[in-house]
Amino acid sequence: MVATAGSDLAARRHLAVQAWTAFLECSDEVGAGPGVRPEILSSWSRSRAAVAPDVEEAPLADEDETAALWRGSPLQVAVQEVQAELRRTAEDGDLVVAVTDPETRILWTYGGRVMRRRAERVNFVPGGRWDDRSVGTNALDLANRTAAPAVVFSAEHYAPIVHNWVCWAAPLRDPVTGTQLGVLDLSTTWDRTHPIGLATARVLARLIESAMPATAAYADAPGTPEVGLVLTLLGTAEAWLDGRRLALNRRQSEILALLALHPEGLSLEQLHALLYGDQAVTFSTLKAEVSHLRAALGGRLSSRPYRLLMPVTTDVDRVLSLLRRGRVRAAVEAYGGGLLPGTDSPALGELAEYVAVALREALLADPDPDAVVRYSEHAPYDAEVLEVCLAVLAGRPHPAAPLLKGRLAVARG
Repeated sequence: MVATAGSDLAARRHLAVQAWTAFLECSDEVGAGPGVRPEILSSWSRSRAAVAPDVEEAPLADEDETAALWRGSPLQVAVQEVQAELRRTAEDGDLVVAVTDPETRILWTYGGRVMRRRAERVNFVPGGRWDDRSVGTNALDLANRTAAPAVVFSAEHYAPIVHNWVCWAAPLRDPVTGTQLGVLDLSTTWDRTHPIGLATARVLARLIESAMPATAAYADAPGTPEVGLVLTLLGTAEAWLDGRRLALNRRQSEILALLALHPEGLSLEQLHALLYGDQAVTFSTLKAEVSHLRAALGGRLSSRPYRLLMPVTTDVDRVLSLLRRGRVRAAVEAYGGGLLPGTDSPALGELAEYVAVALREALLADPDPDAVVRYSEHAPYDAEVLEVCLAVLAGRPHPAAPLLKGRLAVARG
């Protein structure tokens, strides 16, 4: 970026420092003078009540929680798509680019050589809390608070640690629902201020929004049920809410499965135990995943206890219901394979074994040849079920017999 005339910027900075000094020396807002923008003055007042002027750095949120909030989120998906443009902008203008959550916690940054070092010194890094009650007036907080683009120049910042900065920020919204997901911020030194800064922040914010998944982690798909939550957990993981597919990460799918299978609800401690078992994972990490899941569900996930607030159907319930009614062939057709293969959730691991054993025992008791052929696609090395089925046929001709013999040969190795 090309700076505006140096003398004009220096004069502007001098006036900002004068106003800031006057504000600190007075007991009310009037002492700051008439030249201070109302939104800056209001933020200074909030900052004075919560932050010491000599604050040296922004406080840091829990590292695991921050990483969990970012991982698999619509913002991360979008930033990955356009990060080449974001990085090029940062490097060309010696800027630091940041993306926050709705609480003004930084989730991702990329900086040019000089600004990267300056940013690290004040915790302008992932996990840094940049709401004005944590570190004083800044553009990230203003854009989040007002849901509009914001610029904060030099001593308009409440904390002197960033008096040498100018920051431009623009809200980031879900392109379909309009939900505010955070802000994009561009920051550099005050002497590199340029009128195009705020416009650049707006353009990059729109670029990120255009790369987001359609609606807050949804994608349309035809032919799916229109009402409630429909989960496929056997063989794969898919979730559909009111006819739209949810794009969830693996852990969020596991949480959703546990909540769907416990309609009465689960406390934080119960959900943690069912999901992680003895793993050393913090409650804050789980809370972050639940927060993302709640956003994807449009808020239809209650707290205390965690409980889904919509009709839910799962393929697990369907398979078990068919087995209870003795409809073994239909149960096998509905069985897509092991429940969430590879899951390390102890509760889901136990359920996976229960469903697999229930289906297998039903086939041993009623070895329908077509059902056994279908089952062997999911359990190709289960020789016993094949042997029992062939024994029941006892040499009688059946269209499935050649397939059963072939599968048995493979199962025996």
